Amino acid sequence: MIPSYRPTTLLPQKGQPVRRRVKIPPVPGVFYRQRPGWTFPRAVRGEGAFVWDETGRRLIDAAGGAIVVGIGHGVREVADAIGDQARQLAYVHGTELTSEPVEQLAAALATRVPVDDARLYLVAGGSEATETAIKLARQYHVARGERGRHKVIARWPSFHGSSIGALAVSGRPSLRADFDPMLPVTPFIPAPYPYRCRLPGCGARCSLECAEALDAKIREEGPDTVAAFIAEPVIGASAGAVVPPPEYYGLVRETCDRHGVLFIADEVMTGMGRTGRWFGMEHWPGVRPDILTTGKGLTSGYVPGGAVMAGGRIVETVNAGGGFHHGFTYSHHPVVAAAGLAVMRYLERHDLVARAAVMGEHLMVRLRGLADLPAVGDVRGIGLMAAVEIVRDPASREPYPASARMAQKIQAEALKRGAIVYASGGQVNGAGDLIMLGPPLVIEREQVDEAVQILGDAIAAVTRA
Repeated sequence: MIPSYRPTTLLPQKGQPVRRRVKIPPVPGVFYRQRPGWTFPRAVRGEGAFVWDETGRRLIDAAGGAIVVGIGHGVREVADAIGDQARQLAYVHGTELTSEPVEQLAAALATRVPVDDARLYLVAGGSEATETAIKLARQYHVARGERGRHKVIARWPSFHGSSIGALAVSGRPSLRADFDPMLPVTPFIPAPYPYRCRLPGCGARCSLECAEALDAKIREEGPDTVAAFIAEPVIGASAGAVVPPPEYYGLVRETCDRHGVLFIADEVMTGMGRTGRWFGMEHWPGVRPDILTTGKGLTSGYVPGGAVMAGGRIVETVNAGGGFHHGFTYSHHPVVAAAGLAVMRYLERHDLVARAAVMGEHLMVRLRGLADLPAVGDVRGIGLMAAVEIVRDPASREPYPASARMAQKIQAEALKRGAIVYASGGQVNGAGDLIMLGPPLVIEREQVDEAVQILGDAIAAVTRA
């Protein structure tokens, strides 16, 4: 018999430790991603920018989970919207029926995304969104009679998801290594990464050089074989909040148009206010992708969710060619849509997108104060999406070896001191260490100060050892 689960038996009152009624087994029967030396603290409550563990210890969620939580933890109106929708209509299959929340979310997103005549395809996460976008790009060209266009050009480093198709277009060595023989061959070009530019003599010419690399790669592959180019407006976990130069995406758009290639903007991490705009591409005015994906902040972690917003001309062309041959069991899920609508309303009512821009400036000022630490190579970011690159030698920018696992050690030390940060790395030929911060957009200044202080202390403690 399956025991009943009552969250209230595990929730500490504010400022009080948990007094559990039932002993919880110390070793869970859950298949987690294993990490050497890491034990998983058991989280039991969240509110605003904080999470509490089972001992009653308060943690600043300076990472928003995996840069997911935008509106903060414990927003009752979002939880109520999810529950209300589940009670009224929990599920219908998207190939047979539609629902009011899905239609409303499509209309709401269309007013915000920088995509012309945007149409929604709702999914259950970022990897699904990438798969959907890639297949849509392919079918668009097939419908136009250009069946030879099947390649998707991507950037290195980058990350677009963990499924096979999404991983194939991800330039992240540590995640690709075991699966390389299974992955479709993808043409990669260097991403603009000023701190570690891979193009000889690039320097301040990063925009032009990287855009020319796209043009050269399209010509090398054959323009009539290339379906799309996919890029994160601001590179996420694979390089750590790398913001391209101002001219870059304008040149990318021109290059794609010149060769009839669709531009897919992966806004799974950057979308829904994270960068101080509703969508990251808005930082490059006038540049509009053909297809845009989002996730993470779309539902703020309250339920799994993701979305593809495609231009009307693309959708109409595919429909005229026989329709989109694609779908997931949980595509167009009414509860996901209800969550997305509730999150959008909350973002608008509390002006959290503008707040992310203001609070992001404060975060960057505080993070730059860590630049004097011996192991800090670079501090960068935009809005409430920021990163610290950890290096063995700031002068030469030499990374620690991958075996040192410095980012993971700093993450563990920060957790001991009361802050959740996001560890990543591998961006330098498999080596390299990054600590990312992406707190809820509701975080207060003093909470930013506390989180950065803890991070600085953690970096100092680990790199001194």
